[in-house]
Amino acid sequence: MQLKDEIKHLVESKKSIFTNVSDEIWGFAETRFEEFRSAELLERVLEEEGFSVKKNLADMETAFIGEYGSGKPVIGILGEYDALYGLSQEAGIARKKPVVDGGKGHGCGHNVLGASALAAAVAVKDYMKEHNLPGTVRYYGCPGEESGSGKAYMARAGLFGDVDVALTCHPSFENSITGYNFLATLQVCFKFHGKSAHAGACPHLGRSALDAVELMNVGANFLREHVIQEARIHYAITDSGGLSPNVVQSEAAVLYQIRTPQLPQANDIYQRIVKIAKGAALMTETELEIVFDRGSSNIIPNRTLEKLCHDKMVELGPEPVDDDDMKFAQEIVDSLEGSDRTYSKDMLEMIYGPEKSAELYRQIDGKLIMDTIYPYTPVASPVSASTDVGDVSWNVPVVQVLTTCYANNTPNHSWQQVAQGKSPLCHKGLLLAGKVMALAAVELMQKPELVREIRDEFKERMQGLEYVCPIPPDVKPAPHR
Repeated sequence: MQLKDEIKHLVESKKSIFTNVSDEIWGFAETRFEEFRSAELLERVLEEEGFSVKKNLADMETAFIGEYGSGKPVIGILGEYDALYGLSQEAGIARKKPVVDGGKGHGCGHNVLGASALAAAVAVKDYMKEHNLPGTVRYYGCPGEESGSGKAYMARAGLFGDVDVALTCHPSFENSITGYNFLATLQVCFKFHGKSAHAGACPHLGRSALDAVELMNVGANFLREHVIQEARIHYAITDSGGLSPNVVQSEAAVLYQIRTPQLPQANDIYQRIVKIAKGAALMTETELEIVFDRGSSNIIPNRTLEKLCHDKMVELGPEPVDDDDMKFAQEIVDSLEGSDRTYSKDMLEMIYGPEKSAELYRQIDGKLIMDTIYPYTPVASPVSASTDVGDVSWNVPVVQVLTTCYANNTPNHSWQQVAQGKSPLCHKGLLLAGKVMALAAVELMQKPELVREIRDEFKERMQGLEYVCPIPPDVKPAPHR
């Protein structure tokens, strides 16, 4: 039996385990550093499959490592399982219908991601056991990617120090390898403490924390004109001070996120925002408290590893779609307004350039489901998104595999994505990602020269660079700040 066919068989033989795990985690819908049931489920399955599991890592109760085998190479497979706030949604319907109003939901598909990584790790373990293959496979249980940067804490704790190569994936509406970079990011909460008073009778006695938040936001809006073109500055008022307009708000808070191509650029903008916040506190005679929330690094790409995984995806081929997949995809696409669709011609051109984007758009245009495989297209310029996979990439070569789990152009972080999270199409993409990563991992174990080539590229890219965790050493993981 060819290696490809054996890996496919190993994944398919246990597919009910992996799809059930994905569906259960979808139902748990737990957010950053509170993924207790999700982590427990993954840990239990890994232990049942013969992995030794280390729990409660890097100051995170929901971080863990499942390990099988011994010696080199050490192949890490990264899993995630955290959900998003405010995206509760019933599965299998193409209209907005929350399970719980204001509840949580898997609007970025990390239920699938965690299960795909599980499928890959278990298949590699089964192959190693069957063929007495030396080496080590590790499942990294990585919490809080969406708003906590769990992998940055794990990197800070040195948990990737002896890993030779790392693999991960992400559910998508395309089959491809991410050949582009992601932005570095910092997220910081600015809390203002003032003095309450009757807003009608004695407003002069009050000091408004909400005024300070608003003044800070105005200052930051002016700053946006004076930062690099690629930078993004986002904010959310997390505490507006209450519901009574006749009370001077004594407490208010705003959460800022900064994105830039390189971490030092984000730090520079952060220092300027701190000055704006101090100015707002000075103008309102309030006290300022700064609480660092999270941060993640930009990605160091590894083209050798990306090309390997692309070749494995081509070798396996896309998963077939059927009439039921197409019917649900049509309902989802019909629910999208034109402006909601993710990939326009302009966006593709911005990422890939005119020539390559035209070729890709021809593949996308008019398709309900992307049932082909994108050509491997490495891109030097970053995309305007961030992930803590970047922190892993500063410590070990890493790749991200994308597989088709959703109708074409389904936006990330949308109720439409949650609605598709337990669909047969989602399960197909889950299994394909597991097969691609498992096939690549086994080939790496069988070919030490390939591992050396990937590591050589990593060393070359890291010349003169040193990983600095974007999260200060005194900051610990927390569910909310």
